[in-house]
Amino acid sequence: MSATAPYAGPSPIRRPVAAAALLAALVSLVFGLLLAGAGPASAHAALTGSDPQDGAVVDTAPKEVTLSFSEAIAVGDDSIRVLDPSGKRADTEAEPRDLSEGGTVRYGVALHSGLPDGTYTVAWQAISADSHPISGAFTFSIGAPSETTVALSSQEAGGGPVGVVYDIARYAAYGGFVLLVGGSAFVLICWRGGASALPMQRLVVRGWLTLTAATLVMLLLRNPYTGSGKFADAFDLAGLQSVLDTKPGAALVSRLLLLGAAALFIAVLFGTYARREDEQERKDLTFGIAVGGGVVAAGIAATWAMSEHASTGIQASIAMPVDVAHLLAVAAWLGGLASLLVALYRTPDIGSAAVRRFSAVAFSSVVVLAATGIYQSWRQVGSWSALTGTRYGQLLIIKVALIGVLLAVAWFSRRWTGRLTDTAVAPSGGKKKAAEENTAPDEASDDVAPERAAQLARQRAVLTATKKKRIRDADPERSGLRRSVLAEAAVAVVLLAVTTMLTSTEPGRTEEEAAGGATAASAPAAGGPVNLSMPFDTGGRNGKGTVRIDLDPGRTGSNDLHVWIDGSDGEPMDVPELKLALTLESKDIGPLPVVPNRLAEGHWTASGVQIPMAGDWKIDVTVRTSDIDQVTIDKNAKIG
Repeated sequence: MSATAPYAGPSPIRRPVAAAALLAALVSLVFGLLLAGAGPASAHAALTGSDPQDGAVVDTAPKEVTLSFSEAIAVGDDSIRVLDPSGKRADTEAEPRDLSEGGTVRYGVALHSGLPDGTYTVAWQAISADSHPISGAFTFSIGAPSETTVALSSQEAGGGPVGVVYDIARYAAYGGFVLLVGGSAFVLICWRGGASALPMQRLVVRGWLTLTAATLVMLLLRNPYTGSGKFADAFDLAGLQSVLDTKPGAALVSRLLLLGAAALFIAVLFGTYARREDEQERKDLTFGIAVGGGVVAAGIAATWAMSEHASTGIQASIAMPVDVAHLLAVAAWLGGLASLLVALYRTPDIGSAAVRRFSAVAFSSVVVLAATGIYQSWRQVGSWSALTGTRYGQLLIIKVALIGVLLAVAWFSRRWTGRLTDTAVAPSGGKKKAAEENTAPDEASDDVAPERAAQLARQRAVLTATKKKRIRDADPERSGLRRSVLAEAAVAVVLLAVTTMLTSTEPGRTEEEAAGGATAASAPAAGGPVNLSMPFDTGGRNGKGTVRIDLDPGRTGSNDLHVWIDGSDGEPMDVPELKLALTLESKDIGPLPVVPNRLAEGHWTASGVQIPMAGDWKIDVTVRTSDIDQVTIDKNAKIG
């Protein structure tokens, strides 16, 4: 019932068809706008370049290594490490220098002087502007490639047990926010009598406790989550201080302060407001606490908007308020849905008017969600390829599908809402009898002790509640509504989980843009020897032949290369010049030059050929058979 307007009578048969058509049009509009072009957007930062470049072989040792990123990052003392072939630090271990200028983000670390020849590994880790940790590694060689003993952890930044707990706390924080804000809004807008209902009070208070506890856990784990990955560092005071100096740390502290104000709001809502019996006084108080509560809720939502995806990239000044509106709409819809579920199952007093008011609130929330969601999707995805080919886009498709399921179930809830009647009060024939039963003990209250009178009052309250529950449970319309709302709530839980995953996933637009320049850390992958045979014809006399290539072991890391050239008669053939280059076009890596040495007639070899990452590599071979006759041929090979 979440996306429905108040029921206005029996629906004709054509209404389900119209609703389905409207939903299909909405989904088409969402995905259609995803294709609209825009300027570059950033969310997770990505490595866009380095000096020396990945896989480069330099003649002399550089004085420093510099890395360029797609957006601003936060770095620490060990954010960039350069390791020699034996695994020892080759940099001066000082904090990276900020070399940024204009729109270019660049950091550098100085190297020790007199570094020997060999292959060096650059490992980096930083904090993206949207609060997520990022990391990677690449290699370059001085003089000539060599064997290296460096073994980097295959654990992704922000992963491991600490990452799991942090992600759970992130999900719990969103869940607590939904219950706190949505439950409070449900009481103020839909069912003011719910302020006196103990189940409703428990729901909102538990939402506050969950959000507060999750925020504290995230604040303590922020240092190990973005750094060492060890739980013990959660109580490192120096690390905690460094977290407080960052944008995500400041957002978490601000959230805790706002939760203090939210505690005061809860006390007023379920205290002073619940005790007001005069309707005019309650109405006046409703406006005041609604304004105050709205400000606090918007402030809490802003702690997410100002520290995550919305705070960076294109149109950040628009994206942040849009994100706040999106979060508040989610809370009003899903939190109100949870409140309605509790009210239907745990309280006998909620009437049809409150259910219809929530139907209107939910419909308005879905409209806001559609508008803000379309904008956010366009901003973070931007193309069909990013929608279907990235994890963010695939999660977005799942989210839209879940919303469609939720709206379909809501249509059934709408039908039950239209049939719902207030059955909490006994029929007129039983009202007098119930009144007599309830007042009879009072007439004799003067004849019993106060303790006994209190006991009788409690018994009467339990008896009344039991009767109301029995009447409520016997109402088929109310039972049908409870079942459909329960189904909505189950889908909503999954939807909230997917939404949480989206907040910690690199947006599709950024992933596609970074694919050409980002260098990801990758452990050596298992592979097999690469064997290629490539015919050539330089066009001159004796210019035809075949190049045979063996690359062993054919995986990331160091490889041995053997090249044989056979003439048109099948015999070994010597040529004046032979050159190779390897290019990974999907990652914009290369060409990495390889100049093999002649080993014997028609046989060339090169050792320590470095393959920085697995992929579909293009191997270019240049063969010169005379001063003027030369040809370059190429072939692709899966390596790693």
